[in-house]
Amino acid sequence: MKQTSSQPRLDGKIPGRIKYTFAFGALGKDMIYGMIATFSMIYFTDIIKVNPVFIGVMFFVAKLWDAFNDLFMGMIVDNTRSRWGKFIPWLVIGTLVNSIIFVVLFTDFHLNGVGLCVFATAAYILWGMTYTIMDIPYWSIIPNLTSNPEEREKVSVLPRIFASIGQSLVIAGFGVQIIEALGGGTTNQAGYHRFAIIIAIVFILTIGITVINLPKKRDDSVPEKKVKFKDIFSIIGKNDQLRWAVTLIFLYNIGIQCIMGVATYYFKYVCGNAGMMSSFMISASIAEVVGLIVFPKVAKFLSRKTSFLLACLLPAFGLVMLLLVGIFAPHNVVLTSISGVIVKLGTGLELGCATVFLADVVDYGEFKLGTRNEGVVFSLQTLIVKFTAALTALGIGAALGSTQYIPGQEQSFATVASISTLMCIVPAVCMLIAYVVYRKKYKLNDGMMKKVINTISARREGKIDMTQQLDESGNTEPSMFLPTVAEKAGK
Repeated sequence: MKQTSSQPRLDGKIPGRIKYTFAFGALGKDMIYGMIATFSMIYFTDIIKVNPVFIGVMFFVAKLWDAFNDLFMGMIVDNTRSRWGKFIPWLVIGTLVNSIIFVVLFTDFHLNGVGLCVFATAAYILWGMTYTIMDIPYWSIIPNLTSNPEEREKVSVLPRIFASIGQSLVIAGFGVQIIEALGGGTTNQAGYHRFAIIIAIVFILTIGITVINLPKKRDDSVPEKKVKFKDIFSIIGKNDQLRWAVTLIFLYNIGIQCIMGVATYYFKYVCGNAGMMSSFMISASIAEVVGLIVFPKVAKFLSRKTSFLLACLLPAFGLVMLLLVGIFAPHNVVLTSISGVIVKLGTGLELGCATVFLADVVDYGEFKLGTRNEGVVFSLQTLIVKFTAALTALGIGAALGSTQYIPGQEQSFATVASISTLMCIVPAVCMLIAYVVYRKKYKLNDGMMKKVINTISARREGKIDMTQQLDESGNTEPSMFLPTVAEKAGK
């Protein structure tokens, strides 16, 4: 990324125009993602009538492929050298191509049998691959905007707020009503198609505003190295904090993906009223935005450790409450909404934490290895999201198929029980395990990050070399990673 007069310094404040227009891009980006995450499975099974077991297996294979494909895209981004930097070209290409495929996916070509299965598979795989093209460079921009801890927390939270508005409030909260209004009912395919066209237009407009306002020149002080595919595994292997950050994000995302993937089925068949999903999601999405807004303040006064503890405990409590409401008062809108508020207040804190974790890991990688690999690091985030989505899709498909799920009919006790377990129990357990991993293995606290930032700033300014690092007070000391540096220099 190159420098212009408006570009922030590594340790400085980010101009408001850059900060807010960058965040605005997440609105359309996550509307399109939210439509796929929330409605694609029920669209395939209930609207165009693809076998749910086939869809579960297909989603698993497609998302598994797409997850590992993210690593290739991360490598491509890190190796990109253009007059617009390494992020913007892929933002533009990915957004335009993905928008077209997204609309095609929600278009009814009146296929059936093998042809329908082939169409569903091809459209879904292509959508995931083209979304990767723009998603990885989008999030990879964050650690290049600033390393100031408070500014980083703000710039990490802002796009998550817009993403929550797009995905949780607009799509999950009002999606059912919008589809019904556009198509004359939730069982009418036309509503899905028309809504997809509107979302695609919003997607292109919001990312366009982001691209126009981002800095487009390259910063020559940033250390760069061509990344080969084999280097990806070395980057992951030598960056211990990257591995643990990915592990806890993986565990947490299993919970999030279970909730997103099965929510429509839960409210339609367990609670007996698909419309209750709106009550849950609207209140939940507002709470998630609140969680994101208060994250910088919580992290400042209660520490990131406490922030992440709340991010894990609150959803677990809210999901247990939702399970009990589903059993004893399935039509109680107030209690369902309160459950959603508790769950999403916690996930809002987690979204802020996770983005900061990965941005810190990028700096830690430069501190330890001497190169910045934003594309690879943030490709692991999308890899985890898609891999967990693959696992949950496989689990949902298997659960529906093994319990004799029949679209649009009253379900058996086994089907209801499996849906409730995937919605409430599995996510709560995974989130609690994630906190255990964080406490025991993740060490990039405030003191460590101060040392990391002091060192990489001094190296860029030529004050110290790769054999040295600075402590929290700015004093020089030998690098604890000298063997790694010496090995690298020998090559």
